[in-house]
Amino acid sequence: MPKAPPPPPPQQQLRPGRAPGAANGPAPLGVRASARRPPPGPAGAGAMGAAEPLRSVLWVKRQRCAVSLDPARALLRWWPSPGPGPGVPGADACSVPVSEIITVEETDSQGKPYGSGKWQKMEKPYAFTVHRVRRARHHRWRHAQVTFRCADEQLCLLWLRTLREQLEKLTSRPKHLLVFINPFGGKGQGERIYARKVAPLFTLASITTEIIVTERANHAKESLYEMNIDVYDGVVCVGGDGMFSEVLHGLVGRTQRSAGVDQNQPRAALVPSALRIGVIPAGSTDCVCYSTVGTDDAETSALHIIVGDSLAMDVSAVHHGGTLLRYSASLLGYGFYGDIIRDSEKKRWMGLIRYDFSGLKTFLSHHYYEGTASFLPAQHTVGSPRDGKPCRAGCFVCRQSRQQLEEEQKKALYGLENSEELEEWKVVCGKFLAINAMNMCCACARSPGGLSPAAHLGDGSLDLILIRKCSRFNFLRFLIRHTNQRDQFDFTFVEVYRVKKFQFVPKHLEDEDSDPSARGKQRFGETCSQHSSCCCAVSRSSWNCDGEVLHGTAIEVRVHCQLVRLFARGIEEEAKPPRS
Repeated sequence: MPKAPPPPPPQQQLRPGRAPGAANGPAPLGVRASARRPPPGPAGAGAMGAAEPLRSVLWVKRQRCAVSLDPARALLRWWPSPGPGPGVPGADACSVPVSEIITVEETDSQGKPYGSGKWQKMEKPYAFTVHRVRRARHHRWRHAQVTFRCADEQLCLLWLRTLREQLEKLTSRPKHLLVFINPFGGKGQGERIYARKVAPLFTLASITTEIIVTERANHAKESLYEMNIDVYDGVVCVGGDGMFSEVLHGLVGRTQRSAGVDQNQPRAALVPSALRIGVIPAGSTDCVCYSTVGTDDAETSALHIIVGDSLAMDVSAVHHGGTLLRYSASLLGYGFYGDIIRDSEKKRWMGLIRYDFSGLKTFLSHHYYEGTASFLPAQHTVGSPRDGKPCRAGCFVCRQSRQQLEEEQKKALYGLENSEELEEWKVVCGKFLAINAMNMCCACARSPGGLSPAAHLGDGSLDLILIRKCSRFNFLRFLIRHTNQRDQFDFTFVEVYRVKKFQFVPKHLEDEDSDPSARGKQRFGETCSQHSSCCCAVSRSSWNCDGEVLHGTAIEVRVHCQLVRLFARGIEEEAKPPRS
């Protein structure tokens, strides 16, 4: 490759403070750019060393800029440089990590030129465009692009080749994806959202896809059991939390079948899935997206998939009588939330408003349920449900808790410390309005902090929340706390524990076990005529498992630490958006 050209003659140099005119498209440059690096040797042919930065003076729009690519830091930077040299980066410097560059492409230099002036003195401009991630407000990501121009073709090709070499080193990025689209979930916009907001970005990033539009319930789950999924780098679901749950069951179930693991054994050690799951929000709540990315924006989720983010997440296995009922990744609720989902299933004809209607109806009914909750405290965790430390990107609590859990399991395996049989279980009996168990904070648009703001995604535990019988007014106060920043557990009737296993047995089953004759009486049900309208004791509720109804009331739940991985990085701390 020839050396970088010498500086332009004095009459072509741009004086400080002057900027050329502009129109739409690339145009000749009034200043030749310099590579600012030793000429490549015969063997290197222009290749950049492992830690040798590449620096040049290029044009961005109508501004002369110094541009730097530091491979050691994997960072691309540029800043205005009106003087003859590259200058020093100031407050107006822009930067983007190489890991957040979507792609780099050579820009057509035959487009409409910029306006008259020094730009037209260039014989032929050369340009390349960097497509990248730009952070916006409220945890949203946006596709942005910046075009760099110069007068030297070899210099332009050098930048293209060097940036592409850096991108090729990012082996975590997916190349071929299996996409499931639920056309019925939420407002029925799944196909439209994918076609308008996701597919163009996947095409730009050279990601190929196989798309399956689901036609019935469990279509995605059945497909994952039957298809050869080894040819894919990940599975993407377009829909709500129900669609994510369906893909989760398909991937986890397929993985256990291939590994020869019996899912019906409550104590079985499940094998993590090798494929990551991407979630494009198109549902009514989109709790998984809110809890893992911080927003329900489809473009944001698509960009997390493109850059190859990876986030480990716990999954709880729910068993009843030695049989696996379901897996839970977000909310497992009995009582209030169980009654809402059971009632809303009968009113699907009402659309999304059925959740509000059933919620109001359940609140006014104010039923409570008697039973016994037994749980095994999560001694391995380094956090607590009330420490005010939410799960964030690069979470220390998740990382440290997983390490301690692995140490516990190794010691139990070799008999160096007590196993689960010898650990002390806690038992809580009483009358409960609601029993909630969460693997994540369960945030959504109406509850930005979630039902358990300090719950962690990958610490091998879940937060067990017991809401005892109280007045309707106090229960309303508790529910309102979900919508603000106040401590929602600061009530005498609310208890919260961080656990790794728990069991629940409703009172009517306890009575049946102690008195066999009671089983016949249950056939006639229970009347409410003897109860006051403000608080009615009902024999049984249903479990709400990630939006699906479980009909088994006596359950055993175990957390499997970091069983699946998502195309996400966790919620990032809010910062002032950088310059575009």
